Amino acid sequence: MSDLPEPTPANTLDPVSNRLIAGLVVVCCGAPLVLAAWLKPATQGIGTHTQLGLPPCGFKMATGYPCATCGCTTAFAHATNGSLLQSFLTQPFGAVLAVSLAMLTLIAGWAAVTGMPLAPVTRFLGTRRVVLSGVGLLLAAWAYKAALTGLTG
Repeated sequence: MSDLPEPTPANTLDPVSNRLIAGLVVVCCGAPLVLAAWLKPATQGIGTHTQLGLPPCGFKMATGYPCATCGCTTAFAHATNGSLLQSFLTQPFGAVLAVSLAMLTLIAGWAAVTGMPLAPVTRFLGTRRVVLSGVGLLLAAWAYKAALTGLTG
């Protein structure tokens, strides 16, 4: 028998490191939500981002059709104002992303308080199924937004 300590997995961090990482996740995920809460959703379903001093969507200006993320800022603004249905109707991908960021902010906040590791969450988010579902939702939401624009504008 040796007096060597038990080996630990390479990805195991101490509680202080877990808290610091979780705090960083809270800031990174919470900042877009806080910013969106200050915006007034555009009635056209796109263009809310121009309140931040950003130019209109170049893809839409060039083609007449929305880009894959057109309406995401508007969807975030609706979601942070509590209008989840309107958020989803505006841009389904943006609505799901806003709710996902809110959930991740809460989970990371809990981890920051308790020192709980976020590794199980990051392993789940990095699975092929989650990534492919996100890409599929983005493409479906883009088609939805393009069809909606074709019908209304």
